[in-house]
Amino acid sequence: MSLNRRTLFQAGAAGLGMIAAPHIAGAAERVLTVALPNNPSTLDPIQISNHDAMAITNTVFENLLETDLEGNVVPCLARAMPTISDDALRFTFDLRDDVVFHNGQKFSAEDVKYSYEYMLDPKNRSVRRSLFSPIERIEIENPTRITFLLKHPYRPWLQYMQKFMAVFPKGSREAVGDDAFKSAPVGLGTGPGIFVEWQPDTQLVLKRNPNYWRKGKPAWDRVVAQIVPEDATRLAYLMTGQTQIISAPPPRDFEKLKTQPGIKTGSRVALGGMWFMQTNTKRAPFDDVNFRKAVSCAIDRKAIARDVLYGLLDATATPAPTATSYYNAAADAAIGYNPARAKDYLAKSKYAEKPSFELLVPSIPYLFDAKDSAVVMQSQLAAVGIDMKITLMEQPQILTRAIAGTQVASLMPLMAPADPTFIIQICYTANQIMSKSSGYTNPALDAAIQESYRYTDAARLDPVLKRIQDILVEDCPNIWLGFVGIANAWRDEVKGFAPNSGLSLQLRDVTLG
Repeated sequence: MSLNRRTLFQAGAAGLGMIAAPHIAGAAERVLTVALPNNPSTLDPIQISNHDAMAITNTVFENLLETDLEGNVVPCLARAMPTISDDALRFTFDLRDDVVFHNGQKFSAEDVKYSYEYMLDPKNRSVRRSLFSPIERIEIENPTRITFLLKHPYRPWLQYMQKFMAVFPKGSREAVGDDAFKSAPVGLGTGPGIFVEWQPDTQLVLKRNPNYWRKGKPAWDRVVAQIVPEDATRLAYLMTGQTQIISAPPPRDFEKLKTQPGIKTGSRVALGGMWFMQTNTKRAPFDDVNFRKAVSCAIDRKAIARDVLYGLLDATATPAPTATSYYNAAADAAIGYNPARAKDYLAKSKYAEKPSFELLVPSIPYLFDAKDSAVVMQSQLAAVGIDMKITLMEQPQILTRAIAGTQVASLMPLMAPADPTFIIQICYTANQIMSKSSGYTNPALDAAIQESYRYTDAARLDPVLKRIQDILVEDCPNIWLGFVGIANAWRDEVKGFAPNSGLSLQLRDVTLG
């Protein structure tokens, strides 16, 4: 622990008492301050990929449905969940009629159709277009009713609405241009927060939407999201009252924060937050399945979860949380921690003699700090004869290289909707945003994923999901480590806040008192 951290916790109580209400800019203004580790790459809801930044975009923009704190899909701009035809190809939504955009334009079905058709148009190059490509067409029945017709049954698409899509005013793209959506989305959302300014690498500012359709919300006048990459600085801001909510506290400090007076903490496993070593099967040494399995069997995930991450990891060697009904324990055991088996796989590989590879690790935490875990993995791999070199790099750069398929291996969590096939689809099927990161495809996997889309009941879905895990474990395209815990810390005056299984920060319901 650095000197900054030691002195922070030693002086914690004093610091909390010294600063009465720095978040109050004026007697009548209620300012909510939050500290995020990473700078957004964009504020455009159809292009965004940074999980931290979604705390801002999902306060400005909304969609027909949203995900609640527990990960359940619930109505938002739609008055209720959609009516679904027996063949699961027609989804009809009844829309709210009391919503206006920040520019004063009344929300209607025209805006929904416009937004989705813009996103689906290949020339607009939405990074998430492939997730919604099963939409065949969209029909407006009246200003408050709209129907989506699908090409084939596609269970997960409702899960993707909030995270990877939003509704914006009809004609807005032509009127203000994509650059406005990227860096200054003024007047373009329906959410509780109206965009004010973005100072890159410094802060983003939102103000209260006085015409928000959820009456009485939000209970703040302004949100200031500070960009604070350094762990110690985020902690200092929290302890001294310069910020009220922080994301991604270092696990070792998160434990100490639990006992600090005036500070509250919370965490929960993110069902869509998979942490894994993104290994490129097109590049040596990960072009050898036996080498990949050797790496997987050499890593003691449970020790890392216990000793390094202080319980903020559901450790598993297969891409399924252990508490779910579709978790495949046999698949987990097949490539889980077993040093003797790791040595056997290494001996079978074409890289048995002094193998080495470079692992890219985020220098600034993304969801949590992975640097200490990487050092432990380095030691565990060395014990079976594998030399792993650690290179620290900013998360956006790692993501860019992974998307392009130019990395050998990277260590980074992906935060996704709770649907169990999402990360599998985007990483291990063709023409997806992360396809090149693994370089892996398998027709049997494709068929199983497509089959899973037909089912919503666990009795039929779970066996397919377990089969998907069997296929992936046999080929081991990546090294799965587990599912991360979302962790936040906040000051006592913050009410109505809790960690969100889908988003690290949900600000709409926060009050200050």
